[in-house]
Amino acid sequence: MDGGAEGTQQPHLILAHKLFLLTHPDVQDIEKVQLKTEVLDSIKSDGMAPLYETLAASSVLELDQSLLDSMRANNEEELKKLDDKIADAEENLGESEVREAHLAKALYFIRISDKEKALEQLKLTEGKTVAVGQKMDLVFYTLQLAFFYMDFDLVSKSIDKAKKLFEEGGDWERKNRLKVYEGLYCMSTRNFKKAASLFLDSISTFTTYEIFPYETFIFYTVLTSIITLDRVSLKQKVVDAPEILTVLGKIPFLSEFLNSLYECQYKAFFSAFAAMAEQIKFDRYLNPHFRFYMREVRTVVYSQFLESYKSVTVEAMANAFGVSVDFIDQELSRFIAAGKLHCKIDKVAGVLETNRPDAKNALYQATIKQGDFLLNRIQKLSRVIDL
Repeated sequence: MDGGAEGTQQPHLILAHKLFLLTHPDVQDIEKVQLKTEVLDSIKSDGMAPLYETLAASSVLELDQSLLDSMRANNEEELKKLDDKIADAEENLGESEVREAHLAKALYFIRISDKEKALEQLKLTEGKTVAVGQKMDLVFYTLQLAFFYMDFDLVSKSIDKAKKLFEEGGDWERKNRLKVYEGLYCMSTRNFKKAASLFLDSISTFTTYEIFPYETFIFYTVLTSIITLDRVSLKQKVVDAPEILTVLGKIPFLSEFLNSLYECQYKAFFSAFAAMAEQIKFDRYLNPHFRFYMREVRTVVYSQFLESYKSVTVEAMANAFGVSVDFIDQELSRFIAAGKLHCKIDKVAGVLETNRPDAKNALYQATIKQGDFLLNRIQKLSRVIDL
């Protein structure tokens, strides 16, 4: 699992996406036949006996015992060569060669998908590593492995470790790479606000091609920004951002999705939204949050529409979105009940009346609350002083 040449995604993470699609209920059987062939080819070419065994045990692939035996034999042979190199380096060469030999073994375990042994060997290699930059590279290997297995506990611990290493003197290039890894972690664990912030910070310094291509990075940046930024920030940081504009058109429906929302073209937005839903559903990092994300986007777009009116008919809103009155009625009822929208429906008149919370009133209440808290603290302090 090497860092990946510029512009190329780590083969293991491409394989991880194929495995995700292979077990996805909405992927057509005909596609799964092709995916199965591609997955098996990857497993054979890298001799991934541990992964093959796991996939066969869970019936994702059929077990071919002779294939498994031959891959295991190749693994043992390769590991013996790597152990011989380690022994030779320890006897005849210097510390950096010993470290390189240990790292080669760690990368081999990663390549054949033996997670536990890979982690043990990375730890061993770390013990023989002095330079902070090289230690951070080991963390990146661990992160790639963790994202392959969607082990978010390991991702979180590795990010914390990398941040501590950076305090010891890591360079800016590695720090910028770490931001993208952390952004992916935040997005995968539903912290969309922090993910958007980290992705936007990394737009001009992106070099983490090993985890996903630049187009995928822009896809994630736009998706997380739409549900977390206000209109002014969205315009400034996303709609008008040159780096985003250069690739926006290459991602199906993303330009329509972003621009129709910003330009309040709600029919066009709903049409692009339906197409985007498919892409989100088939993304291994976003799929677990599919329903949540779809709900958040609708909250943003309905709030934006209602902000322009004190009252509006349900029919006018339905027309604006190109949907039926019943659909809008049901949608709004659900969002109002959940406290996501500040309006009420007059069923008899078929009118929506907005009742946005007064910002000044909220500020006034907060000031009173803080004032009370401060007075209590002063009283307690005066009692202590009197004593």
